[in-house]
Amino acid sequence: MLDARKILVNCLAALTALALVLPSCAEAHDIPTDVTVNAFVKPDGQHLVLLVRVPLKAMRDVDFPKRGAGTLDLARADAALRNAAALWISDSVELYEGLDGNEARLAAPQIVEVRVSLESDRSFTSYESALAHVTGRPLPKDTTLYWEQGLLDVLLLYRIDSDQSGFSIRPRLERLGLRTNVVLRFLPAAGVVRAYEFHGDPGRVQLDPSWTQAASRFVGTGFLHILEGIDHLLFLLCLVVPFRRLGQLVWIVTSFTVAHSITLIASAYGLGPGALWFPPLIEALIAISILYMAVENVLGSSVARRWIVTFAFGLVHGFAFSYALRDSLQFAGSHLLTSLLAFNVGIELGQLLVLVLLVPALELVFRFVVAERLGTIILSVLVGHTAWHWLTERAEKLSRFSWSAPDAAQLASAIRWLMLVLVLGGLAWLARGAFRRRQRAASPKTPTKV
Repeated sequence: MLDARKILVNCLAALTALALVLPSCAEAHDIPTDVTVNAFVKPDGQHLVLLVRVPLKAMRDVDFPKRGAGTLDLARADAALRNAAALWISDSVELYEGLDGNEARLAAPQIVEVRVSLESDRSFTSYESALAHVTGRPLPKDTTLYWEQGLLDVLLLYRIDSDQSGFSIRPRLERLGLRTNVVLRFLPAAGVVRAYEFHGDPGRVQLDPSWTQAASRFVGTGFLHILEGIDHLLFLLCLVVPFRRLGQLVWIVTSFTVAHSITLIASAYGLGPGALWFPPLIEALIAISILYMAVENVLGSSVARRWIVTFAFGLVHGFAFSYALRDSLQFAGSHLLTSLLAFNVGIELGQLLVLVLLVPALELVFRFVVAERLGTIILSVLVGHTAWHWLTERAEKLSRFSWSAPDAAQLASAIRWLMLVLVLGGLAWLARGAFRRRQRAASPKTPTKV
C-alpha cells in the first residue's frame, strides 16, 4: 500500500513539473500562423539591392534585449537585429545571376542597414519609400514597442557582374511561419516591374525569364497537372476504354486538345466569365462530363459521336486548366502566349504518357482477365459512381450561391461565348460530315452480282 502511495505521489510530482516546463517551451518555440514578407529586388550597377520586411515575431531563437514588461530595448538591439537578419534572411535567401543554365549563386551579401518599424508603417508600398525609410532616421531609442508587434526592415547588397544580367531567386523563407506569404517586386535596370507572390517554397524563380525559361517551366507545370488531376485522368479513362486503336484515338484526343486549348487561352487573356459561381459550375460540369462518358460507354458509342462530345467537354476542361494555371502565370514574365502554349504541350505530354500506359494495360485486362464488353461496363460503372458522388458534392457547393439577374457586362460575355459555341458547333458539324464521307470512301465496296 505504501509503495502504491509513493508511486502515485511521484507521478503527481512529475506531472506538475511537466506542466510548469511545457508553457515556457511553447513560448520559446511558438511559430506564428501567418507571416507576410515584403521584398524588393533591384539590380543597380555592380550591386543587387534586396530590401526585406519581416515581422519580428517570426524571428525565433533570437534573444532581443527587452525592458520592463517585454518592450524592446532599441538602444541595445542593433546586434540582435543583425543576428536575426543573418540567421533568418541572408542565410536563407538564394540569389543567382545568369541565364539558361549558366546561373551562378551570388556570394553572401553585406547587411547594410537594419531597422525596427511600427506595424502601422507603410513605407514598403514602393521601392523608393522603402529605401528612404531603411536608410533614414531610426525609431527613437525610448520608443515603447513590444517586440512581437514590431517589423524588421533589412537592406542587403550583393555583388554582381552587371545589372543587365538575368537574375533568379529562391526565397526559402517558408520556415518563418506555418503559412508564409512572400510579396516580391523585381525592378530590372530596363523594362517593367515584375510582381510576384509566393506561398511556401516556390523553388527557384526567374525574375525576368527568357522565353525558353518560361516555356520549360510551363511544360513541366502542365505535365504534372494532368498527372495529379484525378478527375482529368478518369475522364481520359472513360474516353479511351471503348476506343483503343490508333486511328480512333487520334480523332478523339485531337478533338479534346483543340477544345481545351481554346478556352484555356481565352480564359488566361481575361475573356472568360468572372462571376464567383463560374469556377464551381465548371467543377460540376467536369463531374457531369465523366458521368456522361461512363453512361455512354455502358450504352454504346461510336467514334463519330465520341469526338464531338469530347470537343464539347474539352471546352469545359479548358476552363479548369486555366484556373489551375492562374497563380502560375506570374512566372511567365512577358511571354504569356508562349507559356500558355508550353502548358498545353505539357498537358499533351502527360496525356500521351497516360495513354501509352493505359491502352496496353486495358488490352491485357480484356485479353486475360475479363471480356472486353463486360470489362468496359464494369470500369465505366465504377468511374460513373465516383463521378456521381463528385457531382452531388459540387452541386451542393454551387447551390450556396445566390443567383441574381445578370448585368450588362455579364450578358455581353454570355452572348460572345454563345456565338463562339455556335461557330464551333458549326465547324464540328462540317468536320463530322467530312469524317463520314471519308469513312464511306475508305470502306470496301460490295461487288455487284451479274
